[in-house]
Amino acid sequence: MSINIRNHKEIDFLRKPNRLVGETLQLLSQHAQEGVSLLELDKIAEDFICKNGARPAFKGLYGFPNAVCISVNAVIIHGIPNGYLLKNGDIVGFDVGVEYEGWYGDGAVTLGVGEISSKDKELIACAKDTLYEAIDHIKVGLRFKELSGIIEAAILKRGFVPLKGFCGHGIGRKPHEEPEIPNYLDGRAISSGPKIKEGMVFCLEPMICQSDGEPKILDDKWGVVSVDGLNGSHYEHTIAVVNGKPEILTEI
Repeated sequence: MSINIRNHKEIDFLRKPNRLVGETLQLLSQHAQEGVSLLELDKIAEDFICKNGARPAFKGLYGFPNAVCISVNAVIIHGIPNGYLLKNGDIVGFDVGVEYEGWYGDGAVTLGVGEISSKDKELIACAKDTLYEAIDHIKVGLRFKELSGIIEAAILKRGFVPLKGFCGHGIGRKPHEEPEIPNYLDGRAISSGPKIKEGMVFCLEPMICQSDGEPKILDDKWGVVSVDGLNGSHYEHTIAVVNGKPEILTEI
């Protein structure tokens, strides 16, 4: 496994696309209201990204047809925007990728539309709180396996389970780089594998299921749900290790 180490100049290059990710997520959150279609939201995001001289990184990536992954209710990740109109009580996840001058940013949020159930509030809080809890533990010398264990424990203690088969990842000159960072331990010794080093840049993205983490791919070949059929949630930040500490590049 070869994990890229970025110098300070390269991390500076990564700040622009990741700031745009954060701003796009904020814009989408403001427009995610009852009666708005997923395609309208996708266009709002694409127009904003392009207006800022960047490119929606997910459009065309592995054949994905739109600018933003928009996942509603039981769809946890990789939802394809369509004509669905958001309604009161929905939860919706936005996953945004931006490419600017050959450097990539990536981030995601899940939020509620109008009044949502207490269970969905807990579900969203689990993804967000787990992400920030994991970030607080990042330090030089910590193994990525240990970080996966921290994420899994944080999810389980909140009464939920991680989605299996999908993971966080490195990022930089490509949207997905080494290492893969699962949200759970995959059976190997926690003391094995690579350690976090100064200059590493990676995405953490807890993906939360309610009772069963086994994934199911929808007929569109993109949307991912849990076999339990219940709502899920997803949060993501891009993090750089700078001066021995985590810096969230997608937070604005």
